[in-house]
Amino acid sequence: MEKGDFKILVVDDERSLVLFVSRILKKEGYEVKGAYDAEEALVILKTFAPNLIISDLKMPGMSGLDLLKEVKKKAPEIDFIILTAYGTVENAVEAMKCGALDYLIKPLKSPDELRLAVSKVLERQRMLAANKLWGEQLAHGLPPTDVIFAGMEKVWHEIQRVSTTEATILLQGESGTGKSLIAKVIHKLSGKKGAFVELNCAAIPETLIESELFGHEKGAFTGAVKTKQGKFELARDGTIFLDEIGEMPLSAQAKLLRILQEKAFERVGGTVTLTTNARIIAATNQDLRRRIDEKAFREDLYYRLSVFPITLPSLRERTGAVEVIARYLVTTISPKVGKHIEGIEDEAISLIKDYSWPGNIRELYNALERAIILADENSSKLKKDDLGFLEFVRDRSNGKGEQGFTATRVKRLEELEKEAIEQALEETKGHRKKAADILGISLRTLQYKLKKYGVR
Repeated sequence: MEKGDFKILVVDDERSLVLFVSRILKKEGYEVKGAYDAEEALVILKTFAPNLIISDLKMPGMSGLDLLKEVKKKAPEIDFIILTAYGTVENAVEAMKCGALDYLIKPLKSPDELRLAVSKVLERQRMLAANKLWGEQLAHGLPPTDVIFAGMEKVWHEIQRVSTTEATILLQGESGTGKSLIAKVIHKLSGKKGAFVELNCAAIPETLIESELFGHEKGAFTGAVKTKQGKFELARDGTIFLDEIGEMPLSAQAKLLRILQEKAFERVGGTVTLTTNARIIAATNQDLRRRIDEKAFREDLYYRLSVFPITLPSLRERTGAVEVIARYLVTTISPKVGKHIEGIEDEAISLIKDYSWPGNIRELYNALERAIILADENSSKLKKDDLGFLEFVRDRSNGKGEQGFTATRVKRLEELEKEAIEQALEETKGHRKKAADILGISLRTLQYKLKKYGVR
């Protein structure tokens, strides 16, 4: 949802205020209409469907609170921001109990205060729209429960038990086991009304991760040209998923610990304490206890995060799951690449089941996508020949040769990645930021891989 698609109705008996607010918001790119009392607003609502109503609380005739209640009966998806004078803040709080999202005190301190309040609503509705779409996809096309949890029924049982609680969850497992999807399933089952907000801790530079998590105030640092909401604000009444939590820098870990303990934080450069009721789900493919021994992860944070740990098994440990998942993936991938493949021949299934899938579901998906692209245009089933490359990889992993090749003649992806990193560092004379730009990865990801491969 863009600003031009976001509709706002401003309601106030002070004509000058309606014009002032409308002018500011129209300059921001929003579609805005004004009304000078609640009765006129109800008439406008018959032909104008706003995403947000900004209404004065006290007006002659029907009050802003009455307008809120009336609108919420027919269109609960419309958000409200209440305008109120200093002496009626208690009434504004009552309005929030009835469904208002926020309130502003008149006279407004500055146009920025109004812009920020509206931008929060826009961002919230963007997140809710994305989650609604995901929910619809979950019901019409995304993996059903028996596919997602094939071969890990114990995990499914655990998730059903914990989803409706507020317990912090730590998802553990190898890369590619579906931790992000499981987190979305937990959010969906929780019934939370807020958004599902995701952050990959390894993909954000150390200097920016606190801003991403907690937001920042305008002027907090070079480049902070406007106030920004952090992920915890965006996840209000919802779920925040912190992927690759083991890569979070220690400075941010300390602040995250405070949120877990007190449900409170400040934006970078801010002095106002904000609160959050977001449900936290963290995920890692690392051994966090080893990270604790290395002084790279806080032990107290680990215990706070692992209130309810769930370990996702690798694909090779999920007995019978490979065939179930592969058959499902073929039916979903085929239309995306313009093919009409609806199944897999038995010989191809045997080949798929024989491979160990070290990259788990992610590797399986990529292999099937490649096979479908290579498949004959008129074929309705995936054949063993379409997966010939997989047979070669399998034999090579077992130390065998294929078609005159030997295992040592084809380099592992890790070797190629290490060589690319070394070459980039050589070309930039050791300048890590420039090397990261050449490689198309973040500086933080590069630093992680340098440590992984022992490159100095």
